Amino acid sequence: MLNIKRLSLADAQLLIEGAKAKAEEIGVPMCISVTDESGNLLAFERMDGGKIHSITLSQDKAFTAASARKATHEYNAGCLPGADNMLFGIHTAMGGRLCIVGGGLPVFVEGDCVGGIGISSGTPAQDLQCATAGVEHFLAHRK
Repeated sequence: MLNIKRLSLADAQLLIEGAKAKAEEIGVPMCISVTDESGNLLAFERMDGGKIHSITLSQDKAFTAASARKATHEYNAGCLPGADNMLFGIHTAMGGRLCIVGGGLPVFVEGDCVGGIGISSGTPAQDLQCATAGVEHFLAHRK
C-alpha cells in the first residue's frame, strides 16, 4: 500500500492566493491552475481579463510540472533541435498536453511532490513570477 501526500483544496486556495496577489501587483490578470501530484485539476481561477487560451495553457503547465516533477521552463532548453537535446519533441507527447512554456512549477513538501501550479496570460517570465509567488505563499502559510 502506498501513502501519497497530496494537496488539499485549502492548500490549492493558498497557492492561488499567492499567485493572484503577484498578478495584481504586476497588473496582469492571470489564469491560475492547481493540480494534485498526478496532474489532475484541483482548483482553477480565471481573473477578470485572463486570456481565453490561457485557461487550457495554465492547466497544461500545472499538469506537466506535477506529473514530471519539473518546472515547465526547464523543458524548454532541452526541446531545442540538436543532437545534444534528448527532449526534442517531448512537447508533442500525450496529445500535446506536455507544456514547455514557462509558468508551471511542481509543488514540493518535505521532498515529496504534492502538486503543481500553472499560470498563463502574461509573458513566460511573468507567469513564472506568479507561480513562484504562489508556491512561496503556500509554503509560508500551510498548516
